[in-house]
Amino acid sequence: LSKCNNTDDDIEEGDLPEHKRSPPPIDFSKVDPSKPEELLKMSKKGRTLMVFATVSGDPTEKETEEITGLWQGSLFNANFDVQRFVVGSNRVIFMLRDGSLAWEVKDFLVSQDRCMDVTVEGQVFPGKAGKKDDAKDKQQNEINGKKKITDPFASNFAYSQDQDL
Repeated sequence: LSKCNNTDDDIEEGDLPEHKRSPPPIDFSKVDPSKPEELLKMSKKGRTLMVFATVSGDPTEKETEEITGLWQGSLFNANFDVQRFVVGSNRVIFMLRDGSLAWEVKDFLVSQDRCMDVTVEGQVFPGKAGKKDDAKDKQQNEINGKKKITDPFASNFAYSQDQDL
């Protein structure tokens, strides 16, 4: 009976769940301080990481499934082990077993025509479609000669009239 009472101490490091494994050692002598992305890559090596992507336009969930399926296939052909989960009509999660590859996956995704943006570790990177929309908005503002109202209180009548309430 004592043989059956295994504890986590008896399990080999590679067989432990990811959250119980010790992180791989980081050799700071190889880290370039001018490139913080390199440090992030090294710290995520061997860890599961999720990359979020938004498809441009107003796609249906089926269209998102088809478009991101093509992206996943391209990543698979480039030897990236990526799982894909559609979480909305225009939103998808790519799950990577090795988080250090996330920035290469991000570079691929932002270069796609229908990619609005990609989020890695809370940082949002505009995609090809997102950059087009930004340029279109700037052009539209120049044509109209007006800038968009960015003051959250501008529509409040009392605030805009500077009335004391």
